[in-house]
Amino acid sequence: MAREQLHVLNALDAAKTQWYHFTAIVIAGMGFFTDAYDLFCISLVTKLLGRIYYYRQGAPDPGSLPPNIAAAVNGVAFCGTLSGQLFFGWLGDKMGRKRVYGMTLMCMVLCSFASGLSFGHTPTGVMATLCFFRFWLGFGIGGDYPLSATIMSEYANKKTRGAFIAAVFAMQGFGILTGGVVTLIVSAAFRARFDAPAYQDGALASTPAQADYVWRAILMFGAIPALLTYYWRMKMPETARYTALVAKNAKQAASDMSKVLQVEIEADDQAAVVQDYERRRDFGLFSGEFLRRHGLHLLGTATCWFLLDIAFYSQNLFQKDIFTAIHWIPKAQTMSAMEEVYRIARAQTLIALCGTVPGYWFTVALIDVLGRFKIQMIGFAMMLVFMLGLAIPYHHWTTPGNHIGFVVMYGFTFFFANFGPNSTTFIVPAEIFPARLRSTCHGISAAAGKAGAIIGSFGFLYAAQNKDKAKADHGYPAGIGVRNSLFVLAVCNLLGLCFTLLVPESKGKSLEELSGENDDDVPAAHARTVPV
Repeated sequence: MAREQLHVLNALDAAKTQWYHFTAIVIAGMGFFTDAYDLFCISLVTKLLGRIYYYRQGAPDPGSLPPNIAAAVNGVAFCGTLSGQLFFGWLGDKMGRKRVYGMTLMCMVLCSFASGLSFGHTPTGVMATLCFFRFWLGFGIGGDYPLSATIMSEYANKKTRGAFIAAVFAMQGFGILTGGVVTLIVSAAFRARFDAPAYQDGALASTPAQADYVWRAILMFGAIPALLTYYWRMKMPETARYTALVAKNAKQAASDMSKVLQVEIEADDQAAVVQDYERRRDFGLFSGEFLRRHGLHLLGTATCWFLLDIAFYSQNLFQKDIFTAIHWIPKAQTMSAMEEVYRIARAQTLIALCGTVPGYWFTVALIDVLGRFKIQMIGFAMMLVFMLGLAIPYHHWTTPGNHIGFVVMYGFTFFFANFGPNSTTFIVPAEIFPARLRSTCHGISAAAGKAGAIIGSFGFLYAAQNKDKAKADHGYPAGIGVRNSLFVLAVCNLLGLCFTLLVPESKGKSLEELSGENDDDVPAAHARTVPV
């Protein structure tokens, strides 16, 4: 049985789409743009770091980062992100979305800039500095996940809420794309100014001293978009749902929203209604009541995100096979350092342009038409199909003349990840939990995903090595091979399909209806977890 709803929340749910909604998308989305740039740009410069700091005199191939150093450089930001998602998710429910939002942004700005600095000039000093600041950069990025999603969900109307949250997340695609473009511009400029021979024609001269500025400039650039949006983030009012339901000030919430949304909102404090909401705040995250109402939901959102990120981040495993097969990246010894950075950036930019970015915007266009549940099921199912399509005839795809099919199927796995669970796992946790626990539960779900990303990026980096140790990459032990790794990833997608059944459909419903804050005694959204 539904109870009286606060006027300000009714007004938000029914508000027409207007300019402020798009402003909020851009402000929150620029945080995600920066997140993606900072997280993914490191993969563009790791080869360069190896050439500069781990040069081996007389070696037939350029220097490369040792496996443990490569894992640290690439993975430390993920560890920071996981920590930040848990901490800032919890803090966002305690202190408010707006105040904590500014903290995460300044952390990102300072650490993006500091990532390009060094304590000392030795390889150990440079790598230690880089890892230290990238951990704290990841910590700030982690906070952006639950806060951006929660803020957008609490500002949006119920009709187009899914598209608004998806649009914020879609800025991740542009961040990845911009990382590639910035790297292309910087490497091309240095390549034109400082001419260098290929490694095989002059090992030492192939990496000019000025190359040390290239990776620093690329990493430091990530501070700029975050800094540009700081003022506008601080101008945003606190979300009405936090002010009314958590801070218990419905009159202030109505006043804040009247200033930014073109709607008439009654400024009555509705003390009795607020007290009615407060009466139902007697259970916490670790209570039996939360377990009864939302335990399966949290299990579903966290597990789906975990399984998705294992598959999503491990897809980078066979990028090198594809790029080499279609001659986008020649052998390292045939290029100078700047040429190699340019080629890697060009290849990853094309992948982002053709496969990554379109998938995000298909989700934006269709999520409020098809619903979250269908899109997530379609995404997991198609990723399962394409993973099996790569794995079963894997030897066929690796023979000369058949690489184009491998490239096409690889591109489709990225497309259906983004037009699928990579977007929906971000959206749903921001909709189905109570206002006082929304940011916390989103942070827990996101942290589970980042644990999957760590496994996908680094566990499978070792697992996908050739079964013959002599054919494994330098410094790595023998693994189970790419083909068997693809079968494991297919199983992850199958499990993702199963756990999606625990997640309720949230299309077209108010946040209070989904979380059960408007009901007298029925468990929230448990009447049906699968839409019909």
